[in-house]
Amino acid sequence: MLLSVGGADTALMIWARETGVARESKAVDSEESDDDAEDDGGYDSDVARERTTDYTTKVYAVSIREMTGTKPHLQQKEVPVDERPPVSRAAPLPDKLLKNNVTKKKKQVEELQLDHVFGYRGFDGRNNLHYLNDGSDIIFHTAAAAIIQSLSAGTQTFYLEHTDDILCLTVNQHPKYQNVIATGQIGMAPSIHVWDAMSKQTLSVLRCSHAKGVSYVNFSATGKLLLSVGVDPEHSITVWRWQEGTKVSTKGGHTDRIFVAEFRPDSDTQFVSVGVKHIKFWTLVGGSLMYKKGVIGTVEDGRMQTMLSVAFGANNLTFTGAINGDVYVWREHFLVRVVAKAHTGPVFTMYTTLRDGLIVTGGKERPTKEGGAVKLWDQEMKRCRAFQLETGLPVENVRSVCRGKGKILVGTKDGEIIEVGEKNAASNTMINGHTQGRIWGLATHPTKDVFISASDDGSIRMWDLGDKKLLNKVSLGHPAKCTAYSPNGEMVAIGMENGEFIVLLVNSLTVWGKKRDRSVTIQDIRFSPDNRLLAVGSVESAVDFYDLTLGPSLNRIGYCKDIPGFVIQLDFSADSKFIGASTGMYKRQVHEVPNGKVVTEQAVIDRITWATWTSVLGDEVVGIWPRNAEKADVICASVSHAGLNIATGDDFGLVKLFDFPCTEKFAKHKRYLGHSAHVTNIRFSADDKYVISVGGSDCSVFVWKCL
Repeated sequence: MLLSVGGADTALMIWARETGVARESKAVDSEESDDDAEDDGGYDSDVARERTTDYTTKVYAVSIREMTGTKPHLQQKEVPVDERPPVSRAAPLPDKLLKNNVTKKKKQVEELQLDHVFGYRGFDGRNNLHYLNDGSDIIFHTAAAAIIQSLSAGTQTFYLEHTDDILCLTVNQHPKYQNVIATGQIGMAPSIHVWDAMSKQTLSVLRCSHAKGVSYVNFSATGKLLLSVGVDPEHSITVWRWQEGTKVSTKGGHTDRIFVAEFRPDSDTQFVSVGVKHIKFWTLVGGSLMYKKGVIGTVEDGRMQTMLSVAFGANNLTFTGAINGDVYVWREHFLVRVVAKAHTGPVFTMYTTLRDGLIVTGGKERPTKEGGAVKLWDQEMKRCRAFQLETGLPVENVRSVCRGKGKILVGTKDGEIIEVGEKNAASNTMINGHTQGRIWGLATHPTKDVFISASDDGSIRMWDLGDKKLLNKVSLGHPAKCTAYSPNGEMVAIGMENGEFIVLLVNSLTVWGKKRDRSVTIQDIRFSPDNRLLAVGSVESAVDFYDLTLGPSLNRIGYCKDIPGFVIQLDFSADSKFIGASTGMYKRQVHEVPNGKVVTEQAVIDRITWATWTSVLGDEVVGIWPRNAEKADVICASVSHAGLNIATGDDFGLVKLFDFPCTEKFAKHKRYLGHSAHVTNIRFSADDKYVISVGGSDCSVFVWKCL
């Protein structure tokens, strides 16, 4: 016997040792254990990456930045007795922050409300995009948010009850359970939420034994049962009575990744699972799950491959999409035919239209005159029509398809959602997002409702806050780490991972100048308020000053020395004479501009009025650090233009709103969920109407309305 006790779960568990069971030496079919890539129908980088993704929870996130030193809320600060003036007769200190006269009344922000999300989890999701309400709305997910968007109004509503990344989403197709949604998340003890898409009311929370996360969910024909697949080592499959919150049955599904498991559209007892060199035809018998492996037999061109998607036809037909672009046609569990090269690359997604039996496939394909990454097939998959997505990319990579009335909804690996018309084949992009990679850079326009984001995906994107749309994007060829607008809004500067920085003209998005004096990551970049200098802070514990008045040659005229640790945030004083640099050793220093000399006199520092405040360090903001900060850091901050609030983002994925200044430790605040772990940057818009936050691994941009 072994006894174990839990901390937060307050449980005592008694374990018995299994005797005579050799866990690892399970009998597997020779076809399944064969790892020769040629037999696998070839290799695909996306499938390989997805197969090895390890969804360890990010709730107990380590800090995204490797900082060292004593955290601000633990630093001791004692004023020597002889320095305390009994009564101050000096002039009152100037404002800490330049109050920009955007609005006539200086208004404090009381509350944030999520207004819009740019992003869609396409890089590892599949079949996670659906029409609702006869095609008037769509539903999808990114980060820890499920999003319902009205196609006519373009407005969004949200389900925000998950605590970490949502990995999968499905819609109940039975009329009795209209608009009932199931979503599954990652986590050590992950949960599946069943909820109403219109009211956002949670109907059931299913606590799973799928360690690490739930990768796929699907409702049965009557809508009463729910199937879930885990990313645990056994890739367990569980069938639930979701209304009661009870398990009907659970069983290890396969030794390697299962990508999809779907009920037959007319059954509550039969479903099919596919994955790495795997297809199984399952039957629910009473309280137990039985399966038959797919039999290849003597069909020409047939061999066991990694299967990625499933669709169904009449007369017990099943279609599975393979890694090499073929579609396999099965009757019961026997292979009867191969549709060779349905796509030129992996068939990542398939959709069965219940009303007419037509099947949509989506895959990885180079657009040609005849071919396309989306195809609409007849009921037996003998004839098809191909659709171009007009993304302009050399390879189109479709991860999710759904068919409505005369329209096909398409989700891509690059986080785009596109609607394609069946008659005219015209495609309309409805959602844009950054592709895989962390978003670090964020800057709001000084006067307009426009902002720019910069990402590890090598692009910067310009967004419109009013119309909630992507205005433009520029591919830079290297991961972009920071960005800033000039005070007049005519230029934008971008700092890169390779040490280069680029200055673009906003109107034409052409390069005005670029320079590379460092070979390490540029962490923050700032224009001085008088528009004369550009400050560039890097991992090399340096801030360089460049003279913009001398033209695009970008001459360096000075730099800051003696900075402890790498630079994380820069802010200029309102008169452009000083710069504040926050560093990776939890220290904030003030330097003279442009000679870079450290300012040590507290009396001088106290009298500085800052043009902006984005530092997470300093006495003015010590209250933003939480008690549990030893596990993770506050990553980013932004003070409103009115100078009355500070919004922060942290390693726990929380956006928080405090009053500014925030000098009392563990200050009162309001907190907002939606991002998964690591909110990497945050900014107030020009008129303090919005707060924009960007995510690390969730590749998402969140727009919050200030109330």
